[in-house]
Amino acid sequence: MEEGKDPTAGGRVGQPRVLPQRVLQLLVLFLVLCLTFSIVSIYMIRYFGINSSVVTTMKPILVPCNHEPVGLDRWIEPPSNLMHGMSDEELFWRATLVPRVSKYPFERVPKVAFMFLTKGPLPLAPLWERFFKGHEGKYSIYIHSLPSYEADFPSGSVFYKRQIPSQVSEWGRMSMCDAERRLLANALLDFSNERFVLLSESCIPLFNFTTIYNYMMGSKYSFMGAFDDPGPYGRGRYNENMLPEVNISDWRKGSQWFEVNRKLAVYVVQDTKFYPKFLDFCRPACYVDEHYFPTMLTIQAGGLLANRSLTWVDWSRGGAHPATFGAADVTDEFFMRRIYEGQRCLYNGQNSSVCFLFARKFSPSALQALFLLAPKFLGF
Repeated sequence: MEEGKDPTAGGRVGQPRVLPQRVLQLLVLFLVLCLTFSIVSIYMIRYFGINSSVVTTMKPILVPCNHEPVGLDRWIEPPSNLMHGMSDEELFWRATLVPRVSKYPFERVPKVAFMFLTKGPLPLAPLWERFFKGHEGKYSIYIHSLPSYEADFPSGSVFYKRQIPSQVSEWGRMSMCDAERRLLANALLDFSNERFVLLSESCIPLFNFTTIYNYMMGSKYSFMGAFDDPGPYGRGRYNENMLPEVNISDWRKGSQWFEVNRKLAVYVVQDTKFYPKFLDFCRPACYVDEHYFPTMLTIQAGGLLANRSLTWVDWSRGGAHPATFGAADVTDEFFMRRIYEGQRCLYNGQNSSVCFLFARKFSPSALQALFLLAPKFLGF
């Protein structure tokens, strides 16, 4: 052994050769763990579909900044289901939302709203089905019946699912006018409805669809009787408690069966000024369905009324109600002499021989006879 040298120096010189071997072992272990984790991850992704779930979850978040959540269609499309859950107050408010811009920003085909006020079934429905056939897109149908009545029209019928939420209505009472306002309000929800005609289950059309449609759409006026009757069944029903809203000089009487344009329909539905007066002070023997609308519209828009109804009835037999016609009554002579002959009226200020578009009252027994004579006299 050489002098001056540390006897342990030889052992220290050999240590650095051991370190790279340990690092290599750790590196191999790390790579094995990474490979194992990768294999397990790939298996989990394929088995549980994590990648698909993540993509699906992320899709709703990636919405363009200029996305429009609500389009115009939401406001102009008529309700797909007429049996809504709105109260009358909510319905009337919704129905009287009127655009202030007169020009429609979409292609609008004006329609006629046929509003049937009934107790239950429509026994003359087959005749109406024939009347409407081939004219889809130019009419809408609404039915107000007793709440307990469940219609069973087949899915192919024009009357299928056309009932609106209804309440009990009594003849001569304000509940009858409530039903008519309810029909108007539901029809107003469709912006394409331009003319609104009230009918009963005993009504029939007197002409084909095209003639009736053009007659209504071409008129400058709405068809509601509103005449000043000085007798006991007119002014004699007036109550001075209606002042100051209703003066006796404005008191009018007319048929329950009317036809109005969209502007007047809104007037009827939005009214809160005259309604309380008629509710409290027009009760039998004051029949509110004969006086409320004619008086109110005379005050608000008298110049827009033709002062006549479009529905023909026969009062020749006397009594509180017009005559009802059965199968034996429906003949050639009946149409020629009792309905069509001798009609004279004004249409847009000009003399006309076409004054009535509808007629009542026809019993269910008249259906077969009407079917046979319709092509000859009704035009369909």
